[in-house]
Amino acid sequence: MPESVDQFIQWVESRNPHEPEFIQAVQDLTCDVFDLYTGTEAWRDAAVLERLSEPDRTISFRVCWEDDEGNVHVNRGWRVQYCGVIGPYKGGIRFHPSVNESILKFLAFEQTFKNALTGLPIGGGKGGSDFNPRGRSDREIMRFCQAFMNELYRHIGENTDVPAGDINVGRREIGYLFGQYRRLANTFSGALTGKDIEFGGSHVRMEATGYGLIFFLRCMLSQQDEDLKGKRVAISGAGNVALHAAQKAIELGATVITLSSSKGTLFNTDGIPAEQVDKAIEHRGGSTKILQHIQETSGGEWRDNCKPWQTPCDIALPCATQNELDEDDAKSLAANGTRFVAEGANMPCTAAAVRLLRERRIIHAPGKASNAGGVALSGLEMAQNASFTRWEEERLCEELVDIMQAIHRQCLENTEAQDGYLNYHEGANLAAFQRVARGLVAQGVG
Repeated sequence: MPESVDQFIQWVESRNPHEPEFIQAVQDLTCDVFDLYTGTEAWRDAAVLERLSEPDRTISFRVCWEDDEGNVHVNRGWRVQYCGVIGPYKGGIRFHPSVNESILKFLAFEQTFKNALTGLPIGGGKGGSDFNPRGRSDREIMRFCQAFMNELYRHIGENTDVPAGDINVGRREIGYLFGQYRRLANTFSGALTGKDIEFGGSHVRMEATGYGLIFFLRCMLSQQDEDLKGKRVAISGAGNVALHAAQKAIELGATVITLSSSKGTLFNTDGIPAEQVDKAIEHRGGSTKILQHIQETSGGEWRDNCKPWQTPCDIALPCATQNELDEDDAKSLAANGTRFVAEGANMPCTAAAVRLLRERRIIHAPGKASNAGGVALSGLEMAQNASFTRWEEERLCEELVDIMQAIHRQCLENTEAQDGYLNYHEGANLAAFQRVARGLVAQGVG
């Protein structure tokens, strides 16, 4: 039984050397739940926190595929099935050169608690490969997806593990993955989500994470007797989450002043036009080129190698990748009058940035709460697949709003305002941890 947070984290570090992202995620949760954990005898006796510091299993495998010239390539693939106590493992597949076991363990750990907050019966998992799809032909990507699924198929299924898309894995890739799964397993089932609508996909799936982020943000603002109309919003990224968040924010009356890529940031203090955001959503291609085209046609300023956090804004929405917003960025936001930060990516704020946001009393929502819209809609896709039905877009949007509002209520119910300041981080961690802990105790040690 650990006597302090530091002692517990030292133990986790000793078992997971060279995995900084995973350790950061475990520490973030532990700091908020440790007192509750140590004060609950049944949880201590069942070693709940210690058990949650280890995934149920980590599957690693070789992925061999052939390019268009006949050259054979070897990549690594993983699936981390983190915790299935609430339901089948659920989480995305990511194809990116940065993918490694530490990143996937951190993502699967976060996914476990994010999924718990949705109230749906889904556990946490994550997978991916260090494959880089940039510059690859459509047929090369198809062959890679098929080779990846040749190993993964034996570990997934609608009642076991239901992957979805993530970075560089969209509907095209899910289609190739699902097609190979169907052939290998000889069954048509809801074993993956994010599919095309023609073969078991769902309306609103592409929009869900970005829209859900704005629905959660709207709850945060309402709690302070404010709304989005007239607010200046800085958004990082130009992918699916960032663009749909921008689209919904503009629709609700906000002025979106930034979008970004790994190469730089588009700034437009007058607001990026809604029609340009809509065109960017429809366009497939490099985000930098998309943003530079918006700048050329609609005004604003493109700044190379610059983040979005250097300009005055009311709201910051980091939607790109983990640890993109550091302590210096948080200082810039504070100096520029930012009052709300809601995470659209998974753990986009460093631990030092989170501490500074709290010190400066900037209201901050963690990704496990504010970006849960995507997995919530995936859960609804699973329900449609299980019942062989297709729900209408209006119903799905209503369901998504209800789920994000319910997550917001859970955050409020598990933290107390201090001089008007709400700690959403603490509320989300406590609410999610309690649901998972109860499941672990109820199902016995194993």
